[in-house]
Amino acid sequence: QTKVVSTSPVIRLWDKARSGDTDKHLIYLRFQRSNVLESGRRMKGYTMMVFASLLLCLSLGFICSSKLVPVSQYVGTVLVCLLGVACLRGEATYFLLSFQKKLRCYDFDFSHWPLDFSWTEVSSPKLSKAGVSLLRPEPRLRGAADSVLHSVRTLPCHIISFVIAHTFGRRMLYPGSVGLLQKAMRPMLQQGQAKLIEEFDGQRNKLVACDGNEIDTMFVDRRRDGGQNGQTLVICCEGNAGFYEVGCMNTPLEGGYSVLGWNHPGFGGSTGVPFPQNEANAMDVVIQFAVHKLGFSLSDIVIYAWSIGGFTASWAVMSYPEIQSLVLDASFDDLLPLALKVMPDSWNFFCGLLTVVWLMINTSACNSLCRYQGPVLLIRRTRDEIITTTGPEDIMSNRGNDLLLKLLQFRYPKIMTDEGIRVVRQWLGASSPLEEASVYSGYEVDDDWCVSVLQSYQADRDVSFPWSVGEDMTLEGRRQLALFLARKYMRNFEATHCTPLPAIEFHPPWRL
Repeated sequence: QTKVVSTSPVIRLWDKARSGDTDKHLIYLRFQRSNVLESGRRMKGYTMMVFASLLLCLSLGFICSSKLVPVSQYVGTVLVCLLGVACLRGEATYFLLSFQKKLRCYDFDFSHWPLDFSWTEVSSPKLSKAGVSLLRPEPRLRGAADSVLHSVRTLPCHIISFVIAHTFGRRMLYPGSVGLLQKAMRPMLQQGQAKLIEEFDGQRNKLVACDGNEIDTMFVDRRRDGGQNGQTLVICCEGNAGFYEVGCMNTPLEGGYSVLGWNHPGFGGSTGVPFPQNEANAMDVVIQFAVHKLGFSLSDIVIYAWSIGGFTASWAVMSYPEIQSLVLDASFDDLLPLALKVMPDSWNFFCGLLTVVWLMINTSACNSLCRYQGPVLLIRRTRDEIITTTGPEDIMSNRGNDLLLKLLQFRYPKIMTDEGIRVVRQWLGASSPLEEASVYSGYEVDDDWCVSVLQSYQADRDVSFPWSVGEDMTLEGRRQLALFLARKYMRNFEATHCTPLPAIEFHPPWRL
């Protein structure tokens, strides 16, 4: 085991040998990169002062031709000394940078690690206070008097809801931010982090978001391996109790992709609290880091999210529509129905209060997802016990179904009429792959015909969603297209909510 406790500017490193030796060796490593850079700036200032003084003496006649030779000797000596100092400074900087790379191989107190990338490097600092934009529900229109009266009447409810949301509410929604849970998981997190660094040559980086939160990230570069998947970067968004050390990063890693994982604010080495605005700010700086620091273009980035990570993932593709594609695993359309399912029917007051709390910490992925025009793949866990409103045995209560229906209704409104929704629900309600195939073949879906219809519509119009394809089509044709699209947009995985997704199940979404 290896542990680093950092007290700036000195980093204390305890290294316990793997051979079983219990002796702890204390090594003091002075990591004063900022001091070296500051001394370099001072040296430049001193150099300018020397040259300015010489020019002033020459202009005032204090230095004549007879004295110029000895003065030039003194100046030459000073310049040689300054050149030596510059070389030493460069050598010290190179040593510190190489030392920093070696230090990444150890576990350390991340709060004292120097930042590797800041949001202000590519954006205006004046915009940092407000944060990035979020898609919020549109307020209902009311009269002036009615609005004031309603605000006064609901003020106590809003105050209570604010207290709930900022105390135990967000801890229940994001249990991974609870310090006690992180302490219990620390050995597992250390082991996962060591695996990423030792086996995959992962690089840990600290990013600073526009709200000042520090985001703990892990990057694994596969571009040098020569494989095609390595040229694609998969950015992973974890669940409400997930960490990149033991989360969904392993799935694309096994597939040979370059992967960038990050921890929610308040998780692991990240600071802050995981409210929706902070989540979006963190996602934004992660994407900026991938583009401006790691050198990936947006068209080479795939966003992969598990569970509640679908909120930040859908926000990312909405804000950066050039992103290649989106994969949502075990995600849901709305948090409120899942929260209401654990509330007894007799607690009507608390259910109303919960609705107000939901407005404060709304992590719905549906609205943002519908703004994205690119390829999307939804992975549904057929025995999911978390995002079902009744139980894992009732697959129709899986909120992933609602996410699929809302996405298809937005993109293909003329196909997803009442009859189209009915046949898709029938397909979603199949209890086994054999029954799914039976429903699909029962409506005699012709895949080639469906592809030709969609490609013809796209070639003639080349418009963004929503499409009007199916407007002048028979009922049978719309049924076929509805089932075809549902099968392309969603795939089933026979597992529970927290079962790791195998690499064979992770693949790019369908493209027309």
